[in-house]
Amino acid sequence: MKTSATAFAPASVSNVASGFDIMGFALESPGDRVTVRFSGTPGVRIAAVHSAGSPLPMDPALNTAGAPVIAMLKDHGSGHGVEIEIDKGLPVGSGIGSSAASAVAAAVACNELLQADLTPQEILKYAIEGERIASGAIHVDNLAPCLWGGFVLVRGYDPIDIIPVRIPMGLWCTIASPLIEIKTIEARKILPASVPLRDVITQTGNAAGLIAGLLTDDFALIGRSLHDVIAEPVRAPLIPGFYRLKAAALEAGALGCSISGSGPALFALSASREIAERVGCLQGRVLDDLHMERTVYVSCVAHRGAHIVE
Repeated sequence: MKTSATAFAPASVSNVASGFDIMGFALESPGDRVTVRFSGTPGVRIAAVHSAGSPLPMDPALNTAGAPVIAMLKDHGSGHGVEIEIDKGLPVGSGIGSSAASAVAAAVACNELLQADLTPQEILKYAIEGERIASGAIHVDNLAPCLWGGFVLVRGYDPIDIIPVRIPMGLWCTIASPLIEIKTIEARKILPASVPLRDVITQTGNAAGLIAGLLTDDFALIGRSLHDVIAEPVRAPLIPGFYRLKAAALEAGALGCSISGSGPALFALSASREIAERVGCLQGRVLDDLHMERTVYVSCVAHRGAHIVE
């Protein structure tokens, strides 16, 4: 019988410009590691949180890793007590799926510990409990790519319908992340309550174009489709230097650039690793000019999602 299990869950980009709440993809790194182990004390306890940067709730019911474990134990735990150790490889509120990575890693590790043999779709049900805490809403465009890997389309939410989408060879991503925190729940509050019909038409056309571009290896179509007319205009002012960063990415040869999740990170897609690294260099210079601490990541789209490492 296992006494502990550790899972790794990768960073992810959600929304992907034109796919608000319905598209996302996984990165190879960075990511979170969560260990769950049986304890002699009933219930769930957060034993330790490492490298979080910002304080995280130690109450498991208010913690994005704790909530999925509580729910899974209720259904599959047979009275076991569990403690959780969280190694945060992702900055909190960074826009690259920090809360989703903790929730997914905890759910995957707990599934392994309990030998529950749950499918990814069943694991997702528990991981959602963690994301609900972070954003105050149910959205799975970070959770799904984090769990499945690759690029995913969330076709619908009632019921949740996850569609893996193939991606072209040679597609790379640059993440430029100023080290400030934007809370997802606050970034959702500023979104418009209604959207003009012309914007709906533009956004849906771009979303369809992005999927078509991915499926046909059409990088030019991907670039034309990476435009967000709904969330980006109202969220851009939250990110210092946003338009300079976007311009730098396009100047370096990126296919397109927009906000990753609710920000502050920006993502840019490129047709080669060389271009993606050039994008990161130019965006890094912009953030240095703004005297902002920053992190820049360059990654291909990861085909592997969350998995057991110990």
